[in-house]
Amino acid sequence: MSTQHLTCIRCPKGCQITVELEGGEVTSVTGNGCRRGDEYARKEVTNPTRTVTTVVPVEGSTVARMVSVKTARDVPKSKVLDVVRALAGVRTTSPVHIGDVVLADVCGTGVDVVATKDV
Repeated sequence: MSTQHLTCIRCPKGCQITVELEGGEVTSVTGNGCRRGDEYARKEVTNPTRTVTTVVPVEGSTVARMVSVKTARDVPKSKVLDVVRALAGVRTTSPVHIGDVVLADVCGTGVDVVATKDV
């Protein structure tokens, strides 16, 4: 049996959670103050994922030189740096609207990177 200690990031409380695992399976979660903490802990120790946010340059805009973007869904935590590297060379052209796909299927994850504001 192994034990992992986490600080929950699903709400501002920052609960200190303890997860017990046996054979790679979660056997218990304690210390969480709500259901979201339990869900977060189980996912974090078995299949951690993250939303990636950054900015990319916008050409032809008189409003802004950059537009904020994010992954439309979580990507595997192990792919976060690959996603950031893939976005390093991406440029977009004005007009850009919220939800526009800036980079489709980033790093073969099946997840698109989308704009989060109008520029």
